[in-house]
Amino acid sequence: MISRSSLSNVHKPGLYGDIANKKENELLKISELKNILIFQVVKYKKTEINLESIKIDNLNLPNSLKVNSNNNTRILWMGPDNWFIVSTNKNLDKEIIESFESDKFAVTDLSHSRTILEIEGDLANEVIKKGCPLNLENIKKNDCSNSVFHAITITLDFISDDPKKVRLLALRSFGESLHHAITDACLEYGYKAI
Repeated sequence: MISRSSLSNVHKPGLYGDIANKKENELLKISELKNILIFQVVKYKKTEINLESIKIDNLNLPNSLKVNSNNNTRILWMGPDNWFIVSTNKNLDKEIIESFESDKFAVTDLSHSRTILEIEGDLANEVIKKGCPLNLENIKKNDCSNSVFHAITITLDFISDDPKKVRLLALRSFGESLHHAITDACLEYGYKAI
C-alpha cells in the first residue's frame, strides 16, 4: 500500500502572498510533515500505575498542557490520562506497544489519520490568532493545547520560541480545509511553502 499525503494536491512549494521587498528569512514558512508515527495512549479509568515509571524514547509522559521531547519524539498531553506520541522514529511502534500493558492502556495508531502543518516565523502566532480563540500570549515552547481554527478541531504543539515554530494537527479529512485556512491567513505577511 502506498502512503499518500492528504495535501498532495494542494501544498505546492513556492513563495506566496505579500513577498515584495522582503528577504526570504523574513517570510513565514509553511510545511507539511509526512511519514510521522502518531500513537494515542489512554490510561483506563481504574488503572493504578506509577506513570513516572513509563518511558518512551527516554521520555516521561508529560504533565497537563505540556510536551516532553527529544530530537525524534514529542509526547503531548491531550487530556487527563491521555497522550499523543508523535515521532519520526518509525521503529518506535514496538517500544510503544510493549511499554503499555493492554489491560491498563488503550493504544491506537493514528499515523495515517492526521494532517500536520508546521508554521515557522515571528508572525506564527498572528496567523493562528486569525482563526483560533486561544489566548496565545503566555504559551511557549513545549506547551500544547486543543482548540479550533475556523471551526476545524486542531491540536497545537509549540515546538520552538526562537524561531517561533508551531505544529497544527487535524483530522486528515479536514487537511485541505485547514491548509487553505492557514495559507489564506498567511498571505498578508507573505510565506514560503516548503
